[in-house]
Amino acid sequence: MSDSLTLIIAGFLTIFLAGTIQGLTAFGFVLVSVPILIIFLPPKVVVPLVVMHRLLISLVILYKTRKWVDLKRIWPLLITSLAGLPLGTYLLIVLDASILKVLIGALIIPFAIAFLIGSKRQIKSEKLALAPLGFFSGVLIGSTGLSAPPVALFFSNQGMEKQSFRANLMTHAVVLTSAAVPTFMLGGIITTEVIKYTIWFLPALILGAITGIKLSHKVDEKLFRNIILTIIIIAGLFSIASGSGILSR
Repeated sequence: MSDSLTLIIAGFLTIFLAGTIQGLTAFGFVLVSVPILIIFLPPKVVVPLVVMHRLLISLVILYKTRKWVDLKRIWPLLITSLAGLPLGTYLLIVLDASILKVLIGALIIPFAIAFLIGSKRQIKSEKLALAPLGFFSGVLIGSTGLSAPPVALFFSNQGMEKQSFRANLMTHAVVLTSAAVPTFMLGGIITTEVIKYTIWFLPALILGAITGIKLSHKVDEKLFRNIILTIIIIAGLFSIASGSGILSR
C-alpha cells in the first residue's frame, strides 16, 4: 500500500490509542492496534510491527513493576509460550492475509467480551493449566501478534493482585516478544517496510505510553477499560468484514 496521508494519520492515532491503553491498564496494545491497522496494512506487516512496539512498551512497564514478578508461579507459562512461537510464525508466513484478518477478528471478539462481562471461574490446578495456555499464547503471538488476552484473562480469573497482574503479564510479554523478533527475522518477516512503519509510529507509541501512565492516576480504570473493550469488539467486527471481502480497500 502507498504511504498515503490517511495511512500515516490512521497509524499514528491507532498506535497512540493502543499505547495509552497499555500504559493505563498493562494490556490491550495488540488488541487495539492489530484489528485497526490491518484495515490499512497487510497482516504480515502489522504483526511484526506491533510486536516490536509491544516489546518496547512492555520493557518500560516491567521495569516499574519488577519487584512483583513471581517466576515460581508463571515459569510453565513462559516455557510453553516459547514452544508455541515457531508454529505461530509459520502460520503467519503461509496463511493468506484474508484468512488472518478473519482469524484475528474471531479471536479478539470473545476475549474482549469476556473481559467486558468479567467472566470468572477459578482454576485450582493453576500450573497444569498454564502449560497449554502458554503454548496457545505462543502460537497466537507468532501468527496474529496477540498473546496477552488469554493470559490476562487467566490471571484475572485467578484473582491475581493488581501489581502482580501487571508485573507477571509484562514478564510474559517481554520474554515472548523478545523471542518473537529474532524468530520473525529468521522467517523473513522483518522487512524494510516493517522497520519503516515501526520507526514512523514510534513517537505515537511514546506519547501514548506517557499519556496512559499519567491517566492512570486521574481516570477511572474500569470505565476506561470498558469503553476500550467496546471499541475492540467493533474493530474485531471490522477485521472480519475486511477479511471476508465485505469491506473494500
